[in-house]
Amino acid sequence: METLRQRALRLLAQRDHARAELKKKLAAHAESEDQLEALLDDLAGRRLLSDSRYAEMRVASRGARYGNARLAQELRAQGVAADEAAAAIAGAGDEMLRAHGIWLRKFGTLPTEASERARQTRYLLNRGFSGETVRRILRGEGGDPENQ
Repeated sequence: METLRQRALRLLAQRDHARAELKKKLAAHAESEDQLEALLDDLAGRRLLSDSRYAEMRVASRGARYGNARLAQELRAQGVAADEAAAAIAGAGDEMLRAHGIWLRKFGTLPTEASERARQTRYLLNRGFSGETVRRILRGEGGDPENQ
């Protein structure tokens, strides 16, 4: 039978986890809350479990497709502290450039009709980009960093 530590290490070997996420996965297998907290503290002390590393990994893998608001919401849902989430998102690069790249791949041309403008706006907003970023993209700004 797999011990709680072995189960935690197996999960961490697959990918980084946030502390709250790992706690949730292991809760059903722990004998007590104290045992689980002690294990999580030990893993964090050995640098095997790190919310900031998880946040950086999550932002790096999803930052090219989503805006800062969506990334922050996903990290909050996984129990990552706001300051760690903000630091990871700051490392994602300029939101305007990421939004422009996504818009260019999906649409490529500025909308000429109101319905198309609404469609492009919804698309970018649903991906978590700010309203100001979306407005600037649909005004034709954004592709060239010198023009911003």
